[in-house]
Amino acid sequence: MLRTIALFASILVVGIAGPSYARMAPLDQYLIADRQVEVALARSAAPPAISRHAAVLVLTATGYDTAAPGTNGFTCLVERGWTAPFDNPDFWNWKLRGPICYNSAATRTVLKDSLLRTKWVLAGVGKTEMLDRLRAAIASKQLPAAAPGSMAYMMSKAQYLGDAPKSWYPHLMLYAPTADAANAGESWGANRRGSPVVLDTSDHVVPEPWTIFYVPVSHWSDGSAGPAA
Repeated sequence: MLRTIALFASILVVGIAGPSYARMAPLDQYLIADRQVEVALARSAAPPAISRHAAVLVLTATGYDTAAPGTNGFTCLVERGWTAPFDNPDFWNWKLRGPICYNSAATRTVLKDSLLRTKWVLAGVGKTEMLDRLRAAIASKQLPAAAPGSMAYMMSKAQYLGDAPKSWYPHLMLYAPTADAANAGESWGANRRGSPVVLDTSDHVVPEPWTIFYVPVSHWSDGSAGPAA
């Protein structure tokens, strides 16, 4: 979340003002016509030693479809703008592409958020109703809390997380109980001088039952150097 997503930053970190995306565009603008192009983009989220053995999902007109089975418990996909916070101006931006690879714990729990949102979007559900449905899914445990050890890679040089800037840093996403946000400085050292751990403290509409800590890293998944911190 897209998660992202992430985060789509990850989809969740970057919300840059730009053109107005007040409503959903025609569905084909969100789809990638060449399935193998989307597979490659999804795998670019993590180093090849991880992503080449991961399951890969691709977005179709009826939802995410398994394009490749995995053997290491990771799941890679390309999330779209609707996995962003509900008040993100890029929520309906058809250009957003957030390659992400979830580990096995996040695949069992966090990934369900992206899949539920996508299911509702493809069924024509609007943003306001989607938010209501998501809150109900959390209350009923249809969307569970993040499993212990949940994390994801967002290290794709090809990420497009907003019109300006188009990408953030290559980074890891660590999912923790929501309560951890209250003492993030003490328990995680987040947002402290010299700490690599980042917590987005802006007041976004993000109802998911977890806190996301971001750890920027120095290189993209292909090994090339990332932007200077």
